[in-house]
Amino acid sequence: MYRIAGIDVHKKMLAVVVTDVEIEGEYQFERRRFGSNPEHLRLLAEWFIEQQVTEVVMESTAQYWQPVWGALERYWKPICQKRKGPGRDSGMLHLAHARSNRGRRGRKKDFPDAERLVKRLVANELTLSFVPDAEQRLWRTVMRRKYQLTRNRVQLQNRLEALLEEAHIKLSSLVSDLLGVSARRMLKALGDGESNPAVLAAMADKKLRATQTQLCDALGASTELNPVYRRLLKMALEELQLLEQQISQLDQEMASLLRQHQDSVERLAEMPGLGVDSAQQIIAEVGARATTFPSAKELSSWVGACPGDEESGGVSKNPSLAEGQSPHAADSQSIRQCRN
Repeated sequence: MYRIAGIDVHKKMLAVVVTDVEIEGEYQFERRRFGSNPEHLRLLAEWFIEQQVTEVVMESTAQYWQPVWGALERYWKPICQKRKGPGRDSGMLHLAHARSNRGRRGRKKDFPDAERLVKRLVANELTLSFVPDAEQRLWRTVMRRKYQLTRNRVQLQNRLEALLEEAHIKLSSLVSDLLGVSARRMLKALGDGESNPAVLAAMADKKLRATQTQLCDALGASTELNPVYRRLLKMALEELQLLEQQISQLDQEMASLLRQHQDSVERLAEMPGLGVDSAQQIIAEVGARATTFPSAKELSSWVGACPGDEESGGVSKNPSLAEGQSPHAADSQSIRQCRN
């Protein structure tokens, strides 16, 4: 007996089916509904143990699949793996892309969707995501949050430049980094109420290429600057300081989480074009040893760096493929197992 469960995930409800996939003929599904709160997820794990479920497949619906995955990983998987008989795949959890389980238009129903998941898993027709272990998922969360904050900092810099242009402060035309030490010192004084262009210009570092005359001209509008612009500028600088503090905290958090993998971080950081931040991000996404991917070819396919293979009339249509170079495309099984 080899039983597989399919879960159609929703925010407040789970449609769950279980069937023995080794029987001949049509699958006979047992259906149940569960809530998505912690108590019901524990009951779901207990029911799977009672039903002797060997594998579970669910859809990656928004973020709602994560509590379900975590509960099964904690309550069902360990017991399932200890059970005698099922084999090496016992306790396997699969996360399927919702698009690969899409049914015909107008046929969207909870239990049939869950049943389709099982049928397509058995037929190897689902695109499955790579879901790392709980420790690596924590690395991902921290690094992705840091990445988002870094993007927010860039967006803030763009908004700050737009604000200065609107206020006729042409500082960005003379400094290479609007958030550098010199520029930030002048902007802080401007936000605090300083209105003398000469005083503001004197705050610039001596290494700055712009002359005092040029800076005074760029900051000339400060003499009649509307107080609203000063308040908006001050708010932007306060927001910038908060973002930088949070990024620094996440740097420390990530260094602590990857302390036991420091050697891997340092080796990656030594590669041309990479640094500590890039090395940490790579490890957070693929793991400290990348053992999930049997070969470099499959890792390239998952990352999306594997070139395509399009040809017509003997002419390659793929612009990323150099002349005479053989494309390395991972087979469909590798993509099914690894692509995120």
